[in-house]
Amino acid sequence: MSWFDRLRGRLPTRRGAPATSVFADSMMAREIRETRRRSVARYGLWGAALGAIGGLVAFAPAAWLANGIASATGDRVLLSDARGTVWNGSAVVVLTGGPGSRDATSLPGRMDWTLGLKGAALELRARHACCLLGPTSVLLKPGLGRVAVIVPAAPAGIGQWPAAWLGGLGTPWNTLQLGGTMRVSSPGAKIEYVQGRWRLDGQVSVDLAGISSRISTLDELGSYRLVVDGNAASGDTATLQVSTTGGALQVSGTGQWAGPTLRFRGEAVAADGAEAALNNLLNIIGRRQGARSIISIG
Repeated sequence: MSWFDRLRGRLPTRRGAPATSVFADSMMAREIRETRRRSVARYGLWGAALGAIGGLVAFAPAAWLANGIASATGDRVLLSDARGTVWNGSAVVVLTGGPGSRDATSLPGRMDWTLGLKGAALELRARHACCLLGPTSVLLKPGLGRVAVIVPAAPAGIGQWPAAWLGGLGTPWNTLQLGGTMRVSSPGAKIEYVQGRWRLDGQVSVDLAGISSRISTLDELGSYRLVVDGNAASGDTATLQVSTTGGALQVSGTGQWAGPTLRFRGEAVAADGAEAALNNLLNIIGRRQGARSIISIG
């Protein structure tokens, strides 16, 4: 018997199977091994890619959060010198007059934050020794073309900031150079950023206490309360009410905040005996009508 005959399967092999069957089994085994090798390589590439994405998310730099805040506020609120990651970082909080402005005012110290999951939302917890009244948390709910910021009820106050910080916003705050404090409180509110526009559902109050100005000879002008009230049913329009709680400069007025545009109408008048000391200030903050100064914005 020739080797060729054995190869073609005319005679049984030593193990009782045709040689052609042995070759077929061998080729199939090689194909299976090659398929497995390609699958392992493909899954390895996917695993490496997912690992890289996971690492990028886990160690996303704090500068990414700073860029998002700057974009959402038109470069008016900046997280300067951001350190750490998006999930655990710190920065210096700065107010500016927007793109191209040379005005900028920073708060003392650094604000620390942590960001984590809470149900279907992200929970942002912040600490700032100078200004926040203890650890403060807000919920962030991202959506398609929008993000909602849910502020928990804090009737006693969320934080207290120096009024001089407003000077970073430019005119007229850099001219007034205010002294005193600003205290922010809320019974609970939801602030939404929808396609470049802000929308408020709820109420936020700002109490201005012991306010002074460099353009007045008085040590103190007075104390004031600003209340911003919004309703989701009214779209992106919120109302603004300003009143005086005490002091020589009496200010009152109402307005509407529609997206980025504020329309406000009010008046300021000096209390009895303070006309001479407030005359210059009344000329600057509005249009004079006798003893009154008419304030018109927008």
